[in-house]
Amino acid sequence: MKILIKNGRIIDPDSKLDQVADLLIENDKIASVEEKIDSSADYEIDAKGCYVMPGLIDLHVHLRDPGLTHKEDIMTGAMAAARGGVTTVVAMPNTKPVMDDPSRVAYVYNKARECAKVNVLQVGAITKGMKGEELSDIEGMVKAGIPALSEDGKSVMNAQLYKEAMIRAEKLNIPVLAHCEDINLVHGGCMNEDENSRKFGLPGITNAVEDCIVARDILLSKETGCHLHLCHCSTADSVEMLRQAKEQGLPVTGEVCPHHFTLSSDDMVEGDTNYKMNPPLRTRKDLEALRQGLKDDIFDVISTDHAPHSAEEKSTTMQKAPFGIVGLETSVPLTITELVDPGILTPMQMAEKMSYNPAGILHLENKGSLRPGKDADVVVIDPEEAYTIDVNTFVSKGKNSPFHGRNVKGKVKWTICGGMIVYEDKEKKND
Repeated sequence: MKILIKNGRIIDPDSKLDQVADLLIENDKIASVEEKIDSSADYEIDAKGCYVMPGLIDLHVHLRDPGLTHKEDIMTGAMAAARGGVTTVVAMPNTKPVMDDPSRVAYVYNKARECAKVNVLQVGAITKGMKGEELSDIEGMVKAGIPALSEDGKSVMNAQLYKEAMIRAEKLNIPVLAHCEDINLVHGGCMNEDENSRKFGLPGITNAVEDCIVARDILLSKETGCHLHLCHCSTADSVEMLRQAKEQGLPVTGEVCPHHFTLSSDDMVEGDTNYKMNPPLRTRKDLEALRQGLKDDIFDVISTDHAPHSAEEKSTTMQKAPFGIVGLETSVPLTITELVDPGILTPMQMAEKMSYNPAGILHLENKGSLRPGKDADVVVIDPEEAYTIDVNTFVSKGKNSPFHGRNVKGKVKWTICGGMIVYEDKEKKND
């Protein structure tokens, strides 16, 4: 199949290209990128006024499959990804049962081949059952195809065990994706500890809960040489520690989620559990530090931490409701509205943090690029189209988002994965 994308603003960090041009896809590869391509095609896209970027790679997604498929499954998660411009999703291992065994990894890949519209990569758990007591079969899972290790949803509190996992990860040339949370400091907290938690009468989560483990993990990365990727950073001090780690030349990268660079605890609506996430929404000072860290390229990645839950599970008190919000279908408009439109990030930086850098972290040599010969994973985005986020239009099973009713700019128009159109926006454009 031949797809010709005409008149789009080609934004490719790999080739440093940022210009209006045409892009031709033949079968599952990028065939050419030129100022003007005259070629017959099976499908032609007029991308005038649109960004044409490498397909987005989300390093942090909860697909909930197996075992928690009332929240999400591989098919619906992949559909949500396609609608959000994401052509590769990286699934976290806190499923039921936990992804701690090669056969379970194989289950995900077999099911993804059958029903997923996009690429699905399954991360392996660091410890068996994510209990923090005994290492998983790391070598076996790498052979089964895991691109990384993580204990996402918690930290491995036994530093010696964690260090051993990092030593193995370094030898196997895979990163560790770190959820930084000192469980001994949480004390039942359900939102950030600040004047808002006191106003609502809720137990708070301090910045130290995150910062203590960020510091520990960076030191262990320094000692082992393991590539450490800090997930969903939320504090001003995490920015500073990552900055210092990079200045020392340590193999450490980090990500920020759209909810953490868009909302602070000041935005929370009392009793609305869609604002409950882990780490929590922090202060405005933390939010501004995260934005500056993104602008300065201290943070390498924008990921969603897509965490779907059923309406029933979220329909309870703040203290009882599960942590997490969905993000696959809102990351593009929030990034454009909050970062690109006000000039905090350039469109090139957006492409770097949402595609090129994630590909590099996972050693995905044929992705995150629009060079000829690379995989034909492409997203076409209209950065000027304004609309209102409506959770009722989400294809994800999860509707748990604090962004319902929010006015945004930037809409995914086409998503192409492996040379196939997996999403096309057919909604009437708002005037």
